[in-house]
Amino acid sequence: MPFRSLLYVPASNPRALEKARDLPCDALIFDLEDAVAPAAKETARERLGAALAQAGSRGGTRLVRINALGSPWGEADLAALAAWDCDGVVVPKVDGLADLDAVAARTTRPLWAMIETARGVLGAETCAHPRLAGIIMGTNDLARDLGLRARPDRMPLWAALQGTLLAARARQVLAIDGVCNALDDPARLGAECEQGRDMGFDGKSLIHPAQIAAANAAFAPSAEEVDLARRRIAAHEAVMAQGQGVAVVDGEIVEALHVQSARATLELARIVGEGETS
Repeated sequence: MPFRSLLYVPASNPRALEKARDLPCDALIFDLEDAVAPAAKETARERLGAALAQAGSRGGTRLVRINALGSPWGEADLAALAAWDCDGVVVPKVDGLADLDAVAARTTRPLWAMIETARGVLGAETCAHPRLAGIIMGTNDLARDLGLRARPDRMPLWAALQGTLLAARARQVLAIDGVCNALDDPARLGAECEQGRDMGFDGKSLIHPAQIAAANAAFAPSAEEVDLARRRIAAHEAVMAQGQGVAVVDGEIVEALHVQSARATLELARIVGEGETS
């Protein structure tokens, strides 16, 4: 299943909860934490429980971001989660394995770790947790924690993004890029999606439905990439049949490692295509 686009949905907003059922994103993150004011926490939990009881028409992954266990609402969130139809729990501000252990002891759901502090970036052992399905970059909180100045190219965040991605890849867990705050700047959104994709992230977290199309397009193989993948596989198979190990396509060598990447590209294209026609 692809994770090109993960949309945050405020659990306190009835209209957003209803609209989310038919959105073309790969995953929804129903948010009980940052998107919900303290006075609305209880109401948000009740509304989310009712919304999750209704089957979504697109059948995408449904995750729930709880409040931290150290907050006044975290324990109640996890207690309610036991009865909900969802696919995982997003744990906020994970600094290390202990944060995941505390949640894992209270739920059997797969865990997703929000990496949004300097300690979280440096705590690469988080990705070794046996229940961890993926990590999600919380770039807004991370930027605040680092005291950096925001730039459209996100240069001050590069080391943190790549360092966390390295830890995720070393443990073979999914890695999702942070949000783009520029709601009225499609060029910036597109650039961030392409940057995250080129770094190696599997998808991007989003704050508005209008951002879904850009993320889905950026994190899916293009027609040109699919064509190149097919040609690389065919060329490599041809030289292998002749007892050789290296082919040349478009002036570049193609070895077994390139064929592995090409097959992964075709598989992702197949999965995305099936999802769009279902």
